This record gives sequence, structure tokens and C-alpha cells, in this order.
Amino acid sequence: MVRFSQTLDDAPSRNQKKYYARQGQRQYYEERTADSRTIDDIVYSQFPRPKQVNRSVSRDKGYVEPEEYEPINVLHEQPQIERESIQPDYSKPELTFPADQNIQFGVKYSPNSKPPVIGNNYTIRSNSIIYNDVVIGDNFRTGHNVVIRENTNIGDDVLIGTNTVIEGDVIIGNDVSIQSNVYIPTNSVIEDNVFIGPCACFTNDKYPVRINYELQGPKVRRGASIGGNTTFLSNVEVGEGSIVAAGAIVIHSVPPFYLAIGTPARIKPLPDHLKVPNRF
Repeated sequence: MVRFSQTLDDAPSRNQKKYYARQGQRQYYEERTADSRTIDDIVYSQFPRPKQVNRSVSRDKGYVEPEEYEPINVLHEQPQIERESIQPDYSKPELTFPADQNIQFGVKYSPNSKPPVIGNNYTIRSNSIIYNDVVIGDNFRTGHNVVIRENTNIGDDVLIGTNTVIEGDVIIGNDVSIQSNVYIPTNSVIEDNVFIGPCACFTNDKYPVRINYELQGPKVRRGASIGGNTTFLSNVEVGEGSIVAAGAIVIHSVPPFYLAIGTPARIKPLPDHLKVPNRF
């Protein structure tokens, strides 16, 4: 039987509650007074009481001197270690690698190498690296952790997003917007008024580490728009004014004013209302 409330008969009276409360308090105090032991008696009933040490005051010396001394057993004593400063060992021979492996430490520019040249009104954010022999126009902006390698030419009014890597020998035109986490390999060409979405990946090797192949990056023509998370095979040309949808894998060239969509990308004519320039 379910009961949602108590009646007056079922609920105990307030005086009855007070009576039981008083009885409980009285029993508690009676138990406390019956035990006349002190706190020390209760604690040291389980553990031995420490040995008393008589101390005498020496007025001549001005300090307290114990009459009896008991040695203290040290459970653990950490040895003191003197730290020596670490000095590099220059006696070791310099590391060398076989010439055919093409491995070297550091960056050594050619004698004719020149520092990067950047135009007016630029903003380069922290941890960005720009190599020698790079020429950049006016109104240049970057995010953080941008890498631009040697022999790269960049025009005016270009934005390069955070964590974007531009390998050497790349040409980028004017009014280009490259978003974050984009990879642009060697021998790529990006013309004017191009938009590249985040996480786009361009490649330049048709047969990676299989056969000798001349590295040929994609060519993105004027006014093209590329969505995020797209992938481009080497030597692919994205035509003027074309659009590559997000997530597409482009394995063939895209004609001008066409749409590439899907994996692998299917080529469709671009609707008339999208045949307009990019507006940044």
C-alpha cells in the first residue's frame, strides 16, 4: 500500500521526540563521566609512553642540557649527491654519413643566397620560419608556425594560415587566401585570387619512393576555390574559376569553371550563379 502522507495518529508527537533526544544526551554524558581516563591515558594505552628526559638549565651557558640522551633510529637517510655540471665532450669524432644518403646537419646556404625580402605592412606571427631566397609582396599576413622554404615567390595581399607548410620553389600570386594546416609541395603554382580551405593537401610525387619521377606539384589557376580536407595528386591542374568541393580527392585535371566533387572527384559543369570571382 502506497502512502503519500502521514496522519496525526501515525506521526510521533513533538514532545515524544524531545523526550527521546533528552534520553540520548543523558546516556551519552553518563558514559563520558563514567570514564575518568584522560586523553593521554587513552592514547598511551595502545602505544608506550615516551621516556621522560630531565633537563637542567645552565645559567653560565644559557641553554638547556639534557641529562640523558637516547639515540634516534633513522629509518631512511637520503645520501647527499653533489651534481656536477654537464660539459659537452668535444673529444668524440664528428658524425659522418655516406654521401649517397644525402644527410646533413643544419642549413648551409649557397654563397649567392640572399635573406628573405618582404614588402610593406606585413604581419608575421610567432614561430614562423622564412628561409633565404624568398620574395614576398605587400600586405603579407601569417598565422602561427608557418614554414616558407627557399626559392618561393609570393605576391601582394596574401594570407597564410597557421601550421601551413610551403616547400621550396613555389609561386603564389596576388590576393590569395590559404587557410590553416595546408601543405603545398615543391614545384606548385597558385595564381591570383585563389582560396584554399583548411587541411588541403597537395602532392608532387606520382609514385612515392618507387621510381625516379620529376616532382610536379598541382597548378591552381586564377579565381579557383578549393574546399577543406581536399587532396590533389601530382601534376593536376585546377582550371580558372573552378570549385573543388570539401573532402574531394582530385586525381584528374579540372576544366575551367567546373565543379569537382566526391572521392574520387567527379567533374560537373559549374552552375551559372557560381561563375563569379572570389570575394575576400
